[in-house]
Parts: sequence; structure tokens; C-alpha cells
Amino acid sequence: MQKEQKFYGQAEFAKGLEGVIACETKMGHVDGQKGRLIYRGYTIEDLAEHSSYEETTYLLLFGKLPTRKELDDFKEKLKSYRPIPKEVIDILKKLPKDTHPMSALRTGVSAIGCYDKKADSRELDDYTEAGIKLVAQVATIAAAVARIRRGEEPLDPDNSLEHTANFLYMATGEKPDEYLEKVMDVSMILHADHGMNVSTFSCMTVISSLSDMYSAIAAGIGSLKGPLHGGANEEVMKMLLEIGEPENAEAYIKDAIAKKKKIMGFGHRVYKAYDPRARIFRQYSQKVTEMKGQKKLYDIAIIVEEQVLAAYSSKGIFPNVDFYSGTIYYSFGIEYAMFTPIFAVSRIAGWAARVLEYLPQNRIFRPRGLYQGEMEAKYIPIDER
Repeated sequence: MQKEQKFYGQAEFAKGLEGVIACETKMGHVDGQKGRLIYRGYTIEDLAEHSSYEETTYLLLFGKLPTRKELDDFKEKLKSYRPIPKEVIDILKKLPKDTHPMSALRTGVSAIGCYDKKADSRELDDYTEAGIKLVAQVATIAAAVARIRRGEEPLDPDNSLEHTANFLYMATGEKPDEYLEKVMDVSMILHADHGMNVSTFSCMTVISSLSDMYSAIAAGIGSLKGPLHGGANEEVMKMLLEIGEPENAEAYIKDAIAKKKKIMGFGHRVYKAYDPRARIFRQYSQKVTEMKGQKKLYDIAIIVEEQVLAAYSSKGIFPNVDFYSGTIYYSFGIEYAMFTPIFAVSRIAGWAARVLEYLPQNRIFRPRGLYQGEMEAKYIPIDER
């Protein structure tokens, strides 16, 4: 479908800024027509199979794959930044019990920024260091939020564990085996970056005023919270649980299609082919759900996909990254309200990297709105209205 576009004089107007080029980047490329995703020249399939989240994060931040020593040093730096101030944990504990975990995560990021004495420095090296800190500390905050929601005490980081294994341990209290650690690592790689999406653009818009890294990332978290972005995986899980049994899936989806209801986890503003991330998640979902006694979720998801593709694949609507990811997280024992925070734990790499890429070429964002209101309104005194 062509983007909605109008011309007013010399000005081009595209709803939602669709298709508008906001900057130049070497960070990543989304090929929506062919269903390809590339980070710094490397395909997502190659990185998911061979890389780790720490290595992929290094690639995004610094533009190249690290040497062994560079990766080891980077991992040690991340580990050194994992702990967060006790005062921040206390703030999270004092939030209302029904606070959405993304709101709690956003609050935690704002709070740790207050403890960084170089947060307001405008030096690129200090922005970079803040970005690295946040890669480590967003994971710690999200894990603390998960435990506080269950009435449990947050756990200290375990520096014998790699980044994603440590996150799972802090969130669930259980250390994953080698295979499940790999699955979580792949998940984090798949979510690390994805072009100029709304949360990334939110981060870059904030940083373009030369604000601090913490404010920019808090803005990204706020954008990611919405159900049209990161919150979609939570909605997918609610749908699968509502369907309940594989034998209910076909009728449920046919009814939704007949009533023209939006089916979460399908379609994408950019992809008009199968989302490559969804394809990878699908193969892991089958094995993880079976290992964890949740195979029913995968079976339901397969039937849902078959029904939706039969109805809509000719229109370029296919599963997106949110469709299968939730079945994996749920099988790990993670409540679906925490799915979007996990998305943020991964996407912090891309947010920070794109902010750092933009700063040297920075120009404050200043789009225009097309005014369509009155031009000659006369003020009427309040007693005469």
C-alpha cells in the first residue's frame, strides 16, 4: 500500500512521518520487501547463530566486531556496572503495586540518571559511558521490577554469569542451562535494533536537544510501552491464553477475521514479507515450549498463523517479532506483563548506539505541523460567551 502523502506548496506531508528520511546511518537496515534485517552489515540470521548479546552490542556501539580482548574487557565493564543504588531499589518498592512494569522501568532509568555525576556532560565519551552503563543497568532494573511485582526481594547480580543468563537469574531466581541461555541470548540479539522505529526516534529526538542519555532512554521506554510497538507481544500472549486450547484456535481466528478485529502479532509498517526475527523465534518456540511443558501454546500459535496467513498473506501480512517471542518468555516462567520490559532490556543496545551515532551529526529535530484551524478568530470577553 502506498504511503499516504500530500503536497502543500513545496512541503511534503506524510502521516506519521512514514517514509521520511530523518538522518543518515550505518547502524542497521530493514529490507521490508525481502524480509531482511542487517546490523552493521551482518544479517540477523548470522548473528543469532554465531554471536552473543554482548558481542552484538559492541558491534552496534563501536561499528565493528570486537577482538577477544576487546570483548572480554567489554564484558567486564558491563559486569562492573550491573549493580544499581539501593535508593533506586527503594523507589521501585514504593511505587503502587499495580504500576505497569514499563512505567516502573522508566522511573528506574530516570532515578539512576540522578546518581551519575557525569549525566549532564556533553562529551561524547561520557555519553558513550552512560550508554554502556544503561545496557547493564536496564537489565538489573527490569529484573528487580519483576521480583518486586511478585513480592520478592531483588537479587544481586551474579558476575559468574554472562549478561542474558544473569538477567534471567535476577528475574526468576533460577540459573538457566546452556540451551536456555542461548535461547535468551538469541532473543536479545533479535530485539537489539530495528531501524528508525518510534522508540528509537523518541530517543534521538530527545538527544537532539543535547539532553542527557538517561532522559533519551526514558523517552524510548515510554514509546516502547504502547501496544502498537513493544506492548504487542503482551497482547499476543493474552490472545493465546484466551484461546486456551488448540482445538479452539481456528474458530477464534475466523471469528476475529469476520469481525475485522486486529490480530496482534501480525503485520508490520515496514515488512511486507515474513519478519526474519519471527522465523527464528518460531523454531526456538517449538523446542522451548516442549521442554517447559507449554507445547500447547506453540500448537495454538501455529494454527493462528495458518489461519491469518490464509486470509491475509496476499496483502503482505505475516507474523512479526512479537508473535512467537511471548511463548518463549512465558515458558521461562515470566509473566506476560514483563514481556515489554524484556524488549527494552535488549533494545537499549540499539537505542544507545543510534543516539551515539547521531550526536556527531546532530541537528535538533524540528518538524512542522500543517495548521488547519481558524486565522481570524476574535476574542470574546468571558461574560459574553
